[in-house]
Amino acid sequence: MHFGLKSIFAATVSLAVVACSEETVQTANGEATAPTAAAQVDWSQGAPEYRVDPDWPKPLPNKWLIQSVTGMYVDKDDNIWVLNRPDSISGDEANAERSPPVSECCVRAPAVLKFDKEGNLLTAWGGPGHAPGWPQSEHTIFTDNDGNVWIAGSQAGDTLLKFTPDGKLISDFGKRGPRFEGPAARQPQNNQQTDLLLRGVANADLDEAAREIYVADGYLNKRVLVFDLDTGQFKRGWGAYGTPLAEIGNEPTPPHNPSGPPLKEYRPAVHCVQLSNDNLVYVCDRGGNRVQVFTKQGEFQKEFIVANETLDRGTAGMVSFSPDPEQRFLFLADIQNSAVWILNRQTGEVVGRFGRRGYNAGQLMLMHLAVSDSQGNVYTGEVGDAGRVQKFVPVPR
Repeated sequence: MHFGLKSIFAATVSLAVVACSEETVQTANGEATAPTAAAQVDWSQGAPEYRVDPDWPKPLPNKWLIQSVTGMYVDKDDNIWVLNRPDSISGDEANAERSPPVSECCVRAPAVLKFDKEGNLLTAWGGPGHAPGWPQSEHTIFTDNDGNVWIAGSQAGDTLLKFTPDGKLISDFGKRGPRFEGPAARQPQNNQQTDLLLRGVANADLDEAAREIYVADGYLNKRVLVFDLDTGQFKRGWGAYGTPLAEIGNEPTPPHNPSGPPLKEYRPAVHCVQLSNDNLVYVCDRGGNRVQVFTKQGEFQKEFIVANETLDRGTAGMVSFSPDPEQRFLFLADIQNSAVWILNRQTGEVVGRFGRRGYNAGQLMLMHLAVSDSQGNVYTGEVGDAGRVQKFVPVPR
């Protein structure tokens, strides 16, 4: 008898409640509790350890099943927004969608899911056909100070769409570039084009005080772009080490060579761009196993190379910051090694990690990204057969 991997997850998570008993925290009165000590972490004393919360999220309604998780974001109220790809559902997973239904489960979940810190589902909407120009390949999600939700896709022809919190389309940010078929590596690059002709958005971040939006244009190109948030006007852009757009080559980047010098151009994919509290710009060169740091004007500051011997997919998928005002630590999502690396944000030194490859609670398979909330909880999203989200709670050492 055959069962899909996602069908097994509910059972493994339930068993994890028992399996994690050795990872509980002893309280002052000697009673064992689940690891909920995030507020007690003194980040000035170093990075904490992390334990999975096996009860997060709560079971979804309507027989819904999450698919490949490509975007996650924690908003100002510590709600967790999850973007998944409904059309990545496989045959056995969609048995309840058939006519007549083959079994009681399952139905693909909407593309956008909003959870609170306790794992309760608050909002769900979206998916192919939900709005004109819905992304061909959902890839990133974030919110602005007004609570509006921004969604983008990674394929040529996808743009940034802006929605109300309940899913009503507000606007389409950008012009649609030509659509291409086939792998991104075989599609033509144009790193010199600067009008708002988006050819796929790997990730983006807002600087609302400056009314700017930073875009990781890293699936068909190899650069970071900055646009005026109100007019869409191009303002500036750069490649690896702050290379001007005019000097970035339009040929595919050579394969990663761990014994050679770092490449002068990004490798696919330039997977994230995130701004820190001290006005630095962090760019993930996933295929190059590195994070590069810039000023907002694109002046190169430093780079952090992690697990450089990794040859496929890459180690630098998404960065997130610890919740202390200094943001002393950087969380780095590693898709290939199924780990979240914890780095000293000033030096790039690896000071901790959690996760390893596997399908049980607390293990990770093709972890696409990791984001943190105001208490230092880290939420992960996985693609491929995993198609799940998990919550990891910091525990003081």
